[in-house]
Amino acid sequence: MNPSQVLAEAKSKFEAAVVHYGEQLKSLRTGRANAVMLDGVIVQAYGQAMPLNQVASVTAPEAQLIQIHPFDPNNLQAIVSAIRDNPTLGFNPSDDGRIVRVPVPPLNEERRREIVKQLGGKQEDAMIVLRNVRRDSLDVINKAKKDKEIGEDDAKRLEVQVVDAMKVAQVEIEAASKAKEQEIMTV
Repeated sequence: MNPSQVLAEAKSKFEAAVVHYGEQLKSLRTGRANAVMLDGVIVQAYGQAMPLNQVASVTAPEAQLIQIHPFDPNNLQAIVSAIRDNPTLGFNPSDDGRIVRVPVPPLNEERRREIVKQLGGKQEDAMIVLRNVRRDSLDVINKAKKDKEIGEDDAKRLEVQVVDAMKVAQVEIEAASKAKEQEIMTV
């Protein structure tokens, strides 16, 4: 394997991990309503489990309200029960026969701390992904050095570049975590 390919592949995997972490942060609840908060909801519709966004359109017209417009009114009760039965959300939806309204209550201090703990878990998972990518890249470099495909100096230089790329990704993840924690803890 070409040594520069190892570095380019590692950088792209680091960047993908940062992007994935950013997507995960969107699903964490803050004090404001966001349609992405319901992305993990699975609805029993048409005899199978389907993501909410495939059976309804989800909008957040106000800061404290999420509205769900089912494509098929027959799925209304399934949507309501799927949201109500999801313990991580803690929402109590209501419907008027056409639209499901999900009020987003303001977070209390205890709930904010729970969400910050979830944030810490997601951050640690992202860091584990980064460490695994680094380990795999360093293994490829060490194998190439052992097989005499690259020299000792080139191997050291590549190892340093991989570690530096990982540090950049770590800083991005930590900055995103700090910003999200600040957003969660702001009353």
